[in-house]
Amino acid sequence: MKLDALLGSALVALQLGLMAVIAGLAAPFFLQRQAPLFAWAIGLGAAALGLWALSANRPGNFNIRPLPKAGGRLVQAGPYRWIRHPMYTSILLAALAGLYGVDLPHRPAVGTAFFALAAVLWFKAGIEERWMAAQHPAYADYVRTTRRFVPWLL
Repeated sequence: MKLDALLGSALVALQLGLMAVIAGLAAPFFLQRQAPLFAWAIGLGAAALGLWALSANRPGNFNIRPLPKAGGRLVQAGPYRWIRHPMYTSILLAALAGLYGVDLPHRPAVGTAFFALAAVLWFKAGIEERWMAAQHPAYADYVRTTRRFVPWLL
């Protein structure tokens, strides 16, 4: 179990580092109102989805690490009704807003960080799902009726 916790912490560190890179590169464009309206719309959608996911969870059930909390419950309400990882989706949407919010010279750096973040979250979600299935017997049925990040697609 120590190794699982270490892996979870390493993935969170990678996730936060990549999010910081994207935010650091994109923030000046948003703060100076140079980001296009489309990027703002994606960012607002990301925030709305993240808040909806948090509201569907009870306090103490949410964990930033992929290891489920002891005594945690399987949430299947709100956005969890269609996607298993709405918080990860909201993070990816925020990163996508950053990608569209920067100018062309910054896009390769932000794009690289975006795809690296997507890979980290995909890997983290896979590990989390394995651990959730071990803790929650109903998780296998839940996986069959939902998608990982995008309803009906992915």
